Amino acid sequence: LGRNGMGKTTTAAMFARRGVPVWDADAAVHRLYAKGGAAVEPVAALFPSALGPEGIDRAVLKGLLAEAPGRLAQLEAVVHPLVAADRAAFLADRAGAPVVLLDIPLLFETGADAYMDGIAVVSAPLEIQRARVLARPGMDEGTLSLILSRQMSDADRRARATWIIPTDTLAKAEAAVEAILAEIADRKTKPHA
Repeated sequence: LGRNGMGKTTTAAMFARRGVPVWDADAAVHRLYAKGGAAVEPVAALFPSALGPEGIDRAVLKGLLAEAPGRLAQLEAVVHPLVAADRAAFLADRAGAPVVLLDIPLLFETGADAYMDGIAVVSAPLEIQRARVLARPGMDEGTLSLILSRQMSDADRRARATWIIPTDTLAKAEAAVEAILAEIADRKTKPHA
């Protein structure tokens, strides 16, 4: 759907309220890092001090990666395949659904866009994005800059999108979601040429 602070979560909830099954990559990572999760053992092998009583302590892991950003690739090599397996299981369980939404913050960066039938990108002006992100607990300008440096620009995402959902207001986002679902339903009812 889009970059940090663009309104992914709010927009995904709009699809869910309309009966669309939604898979959330961030939620999948939380499950994988939780006590008993598939990522706990391999991540703890790479970052032993990140292991806590409830699984991988994301705050500790974030601090370790800030100290050694070069180790991010090691973490991704472990976690990305587990996230992909979680996504595949979700899709297999919903094989008959006419539409599913995959909420993947790093869609283009991870190459997952190659597996999509259509891509909806949420987008808001930079000042709105910054305000949203900086209002979150524990967020500061430095952390925001680091996050944004790892993500494709909004302009590049928009250029690669099938649909763009403006999220500067809820009304615009709701209207765009309705239009997308109507377009998909219309495509499914028309015979292929």
